[in-house]
Amino acid sequence: MNFETLFAQQNALPSIPKVVQEVIESFNNEKVGVAEIAHKLAADQVMSAKLLRLANSSYYHVSRSIGTVDDAVLMLGFMTVRTLVISAGLSGSFKNMPGIDLKQFWRYSLYSAAAAKWLAKKTGGNSDFAFTVSMMHGIGQLVMHAAMPEQMLQIDKIAKPLDSRRLDVEKTSFGYQFADVGAELARRWRFPEDFVAAIKGFPDPVEVEPFDRTAAVVHLAAWCARAEENEYSSEEKESTFPYAIADALGIDSDVILEEMPPLLQLSDGLEEMLK
Repeated sequence: MNFETLFAQQNALPSIPKVVQEVIESFNNEKVGVAEIAHKLAADQVMSAKLLRLANSSYYHVSRSIGTVDDAVLMLGFMTVRTLVISAGLSGSFKNMPGIDLKQFWRYSLYSAAAAKWLAKKTGGNSDFAFTVSMMHGIGQLVMHAAMPEQMLQIDKIAKPLDSRRLDVEKTSFGYQFADVGAELARRWRFPEDFVAAIKGFPDPVEVEPFDRTAAVVHLAAWCARAEENEYSSEEKESTFPYAIADALGIDSDVILEEMPPLLQLSDGLEEMLK
């Protein structure tokens, strides 16, 4: 199925809650304030409940109970709230995906996002932005499975969704890969251009001109999450580690392989996003 036909499939594109669309559009509107976003979130019972669960989760280690959306926004900050709302909205947009273990997919996405946030802080990047891009970097796989389930099941037999060969197999089979699909979905949902570019560029960020640091962070974070899900041995980690990308980003491989906390620890509490 070619790229244009893929996006013409009615069942391929998920619908996202109105409040999530409004929060996405706030990326492109500097005039949107914290109070306006809090008001919109408070009017959406499902999203406000998720936000409050997250604000009170172990991930944020708050010393008091957060009881209102206003309190959550004040405590977490505008950027973090926006990140969490978008991530939670995306995770709830796909249901019963043939050929995809959604529980594993979103756990992998959370691990990637948590790792990206940690890596962005280590390399002087925008940690909330890296978190959101990484949370969404694999969403093209869901679109592809929804639009052409039979063809994707054949791809799954060659390389599972979390197989390191997956992107190459898709590119060979279709002429595009899930990163291209995810980037196009982000564009259609009116994410900022740098967001779209980071998703599109993450498979091979050293080939992107100019060098996209967020794409590199996402690539490394995705590798970390894949290594965790596939239970790589120490030898497998060393043999598959993307050293060239770490070098381009200016971070030593030992920082990631030895110093990064376990992903289960980094993401502890974030599973509230998926409920």
